[in-house]
Amino acid sequence: MIRLEGLRFEVGAFALDASLDMAKGEYFVLMGPPGAGKSVLVECLAGLRVPSAGRIEIAGRDVTAAEPGDRGVGYVPQDYALFTTRSVYDNIAFGPQVRGLPDEEIDRRVREAVRLLDIERLLDRRRVQGLSGGERQRVALARALAVRPDVLILDEPVSALDESTRESVCGELRRLQRELGLTTIHISHNLEEAFSVADRGAVMQGGRIRQVGRLEELLRRPSSEFVARFMRCENIFLAACRGPGPGPDTTRAEASGAEFVLPGERRGQIQFAIRPENLAVERPGDRRERAGAAVLPVRLTRSVDRGAYVRLELDGAVHLVAHLAPRAFAELGAADGAELLAVVRPEAVHVIPQGT
Repeated sequence: MIRLEGLRFEVGAFALDASLDMAKGEYFVLMGPPGAGKSVLVECLAGLRVPSAGRIEIAGRDVTAAEPGDRGVGYVPQDYALFTTRSVYDNIAFGPQVRGLPDEEIDRRVREAVRLLDIERLLDRRRVQGLSGGERQRVALARALAVRPDVLILDEPVSALDESTRESVCGELRRLQRELGLTTIHISHNLEEAFSVADRGAVMQGGRIRQVGRLEELLRRPSSEFVARFMRCENIFLAACRGPGPGPDTTRAEASGAEFVLPGERRGQIQFAIRPENLAVERPGDRRERAGAAVLPVRLTRSVDRGAYVRLELDGAVHLVAHLAPRAFAELGAADGAELLAVVRPEAVHVIPQGT
């Protein structure tokens, strides 16, 4: 449905250099830190910036040089870019109007869009000033839908909303995308938001796409240290392989004096990551099956209740971070300063490919 081949755009010291494919009807999330190039990429796709090289295809058409209105793209910018001196109706009608559609068709599209978003009550508003953040977001989305796009681009669509409104709008965006079958690109730097709307996505850094895949794959199998850290994996180590591990098809590896057990047969220096939620924490006297696992003595230096989980900072030969469910932490019964054991099974270790 969407293909970007060798897309390049330079502004100042920044250079975008990206290739990417998205399937028809896919809800795709584009992630990365500020300055990664997410907005620049979608602005090139929407025709708001002209790339210096590369090719853009939408639904099999080369639209690299096409005008924004001829690309079949609906775009909701981060600040919504509503016309503050115009009515809600005129804001939504703007796209069909500039395309020269008849008044009856414009009215039909406006009313269809507000019905989809359940904002018919706003059509009588003479100004968009005074609307809540959620209402402004829906008006901007209705304006994008009124052009009946093949592709919908949402640039940080819920970043300005409070948490409860954000969750509600994300659910609405996902429902709407499924109902209309729209190919949707959603820019976000928030993992909870990304997982609530999309199945597949990409992580960007410095104008480059570092990894593309299902979100679960980005989370569990990052291709680089940058992607691992962006996906909130804090346990990342360089280690030297020391020979076969205690179990079949495993390897012992040492990082700063701590011995880990890695999956597979490996040699030399290696980098690996352990997600905090995959790290088990036990009391030294617990009688649990630990065969084949690395068992590291640690001291609980800090615990923070995050609601859905408790974050534990553990110091030993290496510094570790673990996430425990509140019930599991209560059963552990450990206060800050307690001597504990961090248990790392080989299947909890993800080896980061070399040279990424």
